[in-house]
Amino acid sequence: MSLFARLAEKSWETRSSPEIAPETDRPPAAKVVLILYFGVAAVLFGLVTSAYLMRMGMPGMAHGPMVVWRPLPEPPLLWINTGILMLASLAWERARIVGSHRRLVERGLAAGMFGLLFLAGQLLLWRQLMAAGHGLRGDPAAAFFYLITALHGLHVLGGLWFWGRAMFALRGEGNALLRFQLTATYWHFLLLVWLMMLALFVAT
Repeated sequence: MSLFARLAEKSWETRSSPEIAPETDRPPAAKVVLILYFGVAAVLFGLVTSAYLMRMGMPGMAHGPMVVWRPLPEPPLLWINTGILMLASLAWERARIVGSHRRLVERGLAAGMFGLLFLAGQLLLWRQLMAAGHGLRGDPAAAFFYLITALHGLHVLGGLWFWGRAMFALRGEGNALLRFQLTATYWHFLLLVWLMMLALFVAT
């Protein structure tokens, strides 16, 4: 089967022809797409990180004279949001491995609520920083923080969309278990990216 046909395959749907035996030596198309997405997202965040370091003026990476760089504060809400995202990832992991349908629903709802809470916390963090005088103009550190967290927030919105699809699959539409497994992996990736970005903010 060609790569394009492989990616177009809906792996969560049941095969209609009993004469075609399912292939067990290759991952579902959805997993292949998710891996490709992780590669693209990693490159995107890598490019933004490189631009961040160059703008900050880190030795060996700056072009031209050193720029004025005012480090951002680390408000408690930054760490609270990090803890919330960790709880979301943990809830997804527990939902992924649970066997009971009722508990799958409960933990899936908890995971989604943590995701929404994280997003709301990030918006509140923006308001706190802006109120403290860290706007977009004349503050390159703040501008990059807003850019990076906005990109991460868009990916969180994507995670919430996958969450909705996974919860809807529990009503009988598609392979709910596969959707939960892939969505859990997606949220683990979101947590990993956020921890790397947080380490960058704290270190600089």
